[in-house]
Amino acid sequence: MLKIIKHLKPFMASIILVIGLLFVQAVCDLSLPDYMSNIVNIGIQQGGVENAVPKVIRKSEFDKIKIFLSEDDKKKVEDNYVLLDKKNLSKSELEDYVKQYPLLNSEPLYKLNTKDKEKIEELNSILGKPVLAVGGIEKGGISALSSAMPGAASEKNKINVGKSFTNIPANSDPFLIISKMTKEQINGIKDKIDDKFKDMPDSMITQSAVTFIHKEYQTIGIDTDKLQSNFILTAGGKMLLLALLSMVATVIVGLLSARVAASLGKNLRQKVFKKVTSFSNTEFDKFSTASLITRSTNDIQQVQTLMVMLLRIVFYAPILGIGGVIKVLNTDTSMGWIIAVAVMAILTLVIVLFSIAIPKFKSVQKLVDRINLITRESLIGMLVIRAFNTQKYEEKKFEKANQDLTRTNLVISRLMTVMMPMMMLIMNVITVLIIWVGAHQVDAGNMQVGNMMAFMQYTMQIIMAFLMISMVSVMLPRASVSSQRIAEVLDTEIIINDPKEPKKFSSDKKGYIEFKNVYFRYPGAEEDLLSNITFTAKPGETTAFIGSTGSGKSTIINLIPRFYDVTNGEILIDGTDIRHVPQKELREKIGYVPQKGILFSGTIESNIKYGKKDATEEEIIKAGEIAQAMEFINAKPERFKTEISQGGTNVSGGQKQRLSIARALAKKPEIFIFDDSFSALDFKTDKALRKALKDETSSTTVLIVAQRISTIMNADRIIVLDEGKIVGNGTHKELMENCEVYRQIALSQLSREELANE
Repeated sequence: MLKIIKHLKPFMASIILVIGLLFVQAVCDLSLPDYMSNIVNIGIQQGGVENAVPKVIRKSEFDKIKIFLSEDDKKKVEDNYVLLDKKNLSKSELEDYVKQYPLLNSEPLYKLNTKDKEKIEELNSILGKPVLAVGGIEKGGISALSSAMPGAASEKNKINVGKSFTNIPANSDPFLIISKMTKEQINGIKDKIDDKFKDMPDSMITQSAVTFIHKEYQTIGIDTDKLQSNFILTAGGKMLLLALLSMVATVIVGLLSARVAASLGKNLRQKVFKKVTSFSNTEFDKFSTASLITRSTNDIQQVQTLMVMLLRIVFYAPILGIGGVIKVLNTDTSMGWIIAVAVMAILTLVIVLFSIAIPKFKSVQKLVDRINLITRESLIGMLVIRAFNTQKYEEKKFEKANQDLTRTNLVISRLMTVMMPMMMLIMNVITVLIIWVGAHQVDAGNMQVGNMMAFMQYTMQIIMAFLMISMVSVMLPRASVSSQRIAEVLDTEIIINDPKEPKKFSSDKKGYIEFKNVYFRYPGAEEDLLSNITFTAKPGETTAFIGSTGSGKSTIINLIPRFYDVTNGEILIDGTDIRHVPQKELREKIGYVPQKGILFSGTIESNIKYGKKDATEEEIIKAGEIAQAMEFINAKPERFKTEISQGGTNVSGGQKQRLSIARALAKKPEIFIFDDSFSALDFKTDKALRKALKDETSSTTVLIVAQRISTIMNADRIIVLDEGKIVGNGTHKELMENCEVYRQIALSQLSREELANE
């Protein structure tokens, strides 16, 4: 997979933008539980009052709170509040404040004089317990004060106000009593309060203190219902905006991911195709056609699909998971162990399933190759299959490959089918566990309901992150195998390359071919196929090659366009070694007609013009006439515009051969190579074609490989091959006299009388 990553360089800007948007999406998604928690905790439970720092409070209540503050804390609090008294306010100021705080007409108020969040947080930690204490004493009266007294049973700690502590009337003002206490007694009460609240989380202290502030606001005349609704609507609006922002980020990420993946797929297909077109026959021997097709289509599709998932999920899931863990630890660490349980359960499930599935994933692509190979062979050889009545055999062969692929896919599918319900089971069990533990924490006063809900959502986000990664992991092994197969093609070392310092063909020679002591051995073979091949082919002459099957005729022909390179020796064209010139310039000189006529989908015209796109209509017609193709072309209603199907399946073998010859003729090369190209023609057409060809190629070099003696009898030079060696070289007459191999071939095809007449 790493070898494919280097092909992502052109898309780095888009990938960086995707990662940035995923951070935005994750931040939005991770912020939503916080706002939901605030709506429950503050909006519903606390009536819209955010903390234990009152925005406005009566002077009398403010003085009560200051009783429980140290001198330093008292100074910090007083520095952040300003006294509102109708005696010290102008008429306009008073009117404005009275609209907000109607009680100001009756008594002075203290108003918070800062909006600094850090200062408010500091004041919240200072005022939480004192506000809670004042609220508790006001609500509980003397009994609450009694419980706050340290060591109440001890006589020395009883309040000395002229009567014993137990004799104070129940309806007495506890704060009046406190005001008459000594400093040591007040400090004792503070210590008792601190000891009582030491195990209570700050959030619970704040929530409890808010009850006092909420009641104070009502007393002052503030509309607390409006305060609550405003907070809920504001928080809900922020959640909506975050959700919209997350949606926009998600949509853009999806578009960019699809674009990057599709572009990567396009580039890989282009590179694979370009690489394959540069293959010599040696490289083609390493890969089957079916495998190359699978690698160019199915394998690249696997990588493309994985790339979409990588950009949309694999980058997003760790951000979401790590962010969720951080949020969870900040929400409530007492239940952090639940996250560890969930993660361990998921990892155990994934490891067990994938240890079974990964080997199966690796075999899937090979089985797809096998299916493609059998399908391709069956389609190409359908006529042979029908002729030999082997349909059942081919069906069984295909069925076996199909069953192997189906069986492997079923194993993978069943494993993945088990994974999803198991994941959901883990999620639901964890949810129940959070509710169970959280409910006890809420009941004990150690956690707020909103915090428990947020904890639950963060836990689900963490589990979902692992679930998303697991889903991608399903695709990863198969895509990894596919990427490796693609890399094998792209990293294949091309044996036949253009020279680093190319030479030019000699301008004073046109079409001279010279083989000098040429040896050739196929890669991996133990023996040479060709040995000491030496001959010269000149312009205006026809050089023919004949020999038994496997004697090396086609191999010699394939060495000239550098489909293979010689093992030893050299091949010169126009006096220059063909390995020292660019392949494009070499092949521009050659008009090649393969043994098997190959046509491309298009029209008759496009096939003839394949080697020379700017060929005129006159040149196309002339090529067709020489190739003896005009008879069947004119018989077509659309003539040269007649459609040719893929592989030329809608024309006969002879017609296909003639069009292949016409294609080479239209190119007007310096060298013609006919690799047994007349085998599909009848004798009459063969003779007419050779006669027309001789008139057309009077100044060019013609090389013909043939099995028929009649095709090459009139050649200027005939080279006879046997077991990769030249055993005869001369004209037909000369070879009949002094070459036994040629004589045997000739007599096996024609009688002595026919040979004499020729």
